[in-house]
Amino acid sequence: MYAIIEDSGGQLMVRQGDVIDVDLRDLAANAATVTFDRVLMLAGEGSAARFGMPYLSGASVVGEIVMNDVDGVKTHEFKGEKLVINKYRRRKNSKRKQGHRQRFMKVRVTAING
Repeated sequence: MYAIIEDSGGQLMVRQGDVIDVDLRDLAANAATVTFDRVLMLAGEGSAARFGMPYLSGASVVGEIVMNDVDGVKTHEFKGEKLVINKYRRRKNSKRKQGHRQRFMKVRVTAING
């Protein structure tokens, strides 16, 4: 069984056991799971696909937070690759360089309910 979920403005296709990277969000200090309730589609082997308009009611995807070990400290966040933004205005002697690293967290999909 697989599902297509919406998270942080993007769509992800997930199966049970997949490890996905999602944008970092505020969680309770002792939170161990994340529930995604914006499910766009559910499909399985041998069953017809169900589509939501825009979301399926009663469907959800549950995942456990994967903890990372950073310098001896357990944390649920990590940074993505660095993006470099260059801005240039011709004939104006104006250049600007800026970098950005997005913060993510890893989630292992444990259940697809629907």
